[in-house]
Amino acid sequence: MNILYGIPGEGMGHATRSKVVIDHLLKSGHNVIAVSSGRAFTFLDKMFPDRVIEIKGFHFAYKNAEVSKTATFLSNLKAAPKNLIHNTAKKLLIEKSFSPDVVISDFESFSFFFAKTHKLPIVSIDNMQVMDRCILDIEISKEEKNNYRLAKNIVMAKVPACDHYFISSFFDAQIKKKNTSIVPPIIRSAIQEVKPSKGDHILMYQTSSSLKTVKEILQQLPEQKFFVYGMNQDYTEGNVTFKPFSEAGFIADLSKAKAVIANGGFSFISEAVYLKKPIYSFPIHNQFEQWMNAAYIDKLGYGRHFNELSADNLKAFFYDLPKFEKNLSSYKQDGNTILFEELDKKLSHLGANSAS
Repeated sequence: MNILYGIPGEGMGHATRSKVVIDHLLKSGHNVIAVSSGRAFTFLDKMFPDRVIEIKGFHFAYKNAEVSKTATFLSNLKAAPKNLIHNTAKKLLIEKSFSPDVVISDFESFSFFFAKTHKLPIVSIDNMQVMDRCILDIEISKEEKNNYRLAKNIVMAKVPACDHYFISSFFDAQIKKKNTSIVPPIIRSAIQEVKPSKGDHILMYQTSSSLKTVKEILQQLPEQKFFVYGMNQDYTEGNVTFKPFSEAGFIADLSKAKAVIANGGFSFISEAVYLKKPIYSFPIHNQFEQWMNAAYIDKLGYGRHFNELSADNLKAFFYDLPKFEKNLSSYKQDGNTILFEELDKKLSHLGANSAS
């Protein structure tokens, strides 16, 4: 089966989990061509040479460590005409050189519109659809209600009327719309292969706060040892070690961490839950999806949801580590078995329908 796979360029979580699915599809004998943009394209192009086409996509603009709605709108509006010309050329290229039987979209619009234009079956695989297709069992704060409405409207409009939606999630939610399945988070093989242990350090994955702020806060807890990734630094000062990115080094440090600190990104949180690491989560402001992930971490007792990084919050978090460890001990997931089995059945069904 020929499959066109769409991956957005915003953030690396979409790219790393899509790589896992594409690997499975290729091993299953399918012919896959992917479309993506930004850092995700660069990453995927190295993983799958000659299988990834670069398109132009939507990107967030940040100001003071939070999403700027105005700047995001204006920057994407400014780039729209040039991006449209570029993407139209890529659409013609795909039409000329590749004939998809089905489209898979990880919350990506180009592939979705290609499917609708050519009347192809389309499958959605992402974590965002939980906002629209499920009932969220969390209390949404008054401050977040507008962000929730905005995020939900975007999710509803992004890839509507797919043949099926696979929602990747570390928490259960009641499904309220048809053609929807909840599956466990997509976990890369390198994470599945490690044997987690409890070391003496805390791993922090951080890209949105300033280097100075992070260092000043962490050094207020000299009894703790911190490894910080995501800031492109390589030095140690006191109890804080800043590390340059290395996939092998990052996974080794994550597997041995006694706890983790991060914003609210789904992929990193999912890997931490899989490895049973207590999570201190402080979401990027105005990103409801991150707020939702952090709220569920708090609700499930896998860690704490804070509005910011502070020494006092860290002390409260560390005090409750035994409780978080106990709650995480009951989490169970058999790799990506459930998703792969259900996806294979769905693709087989769609292929049989298109052939008839």
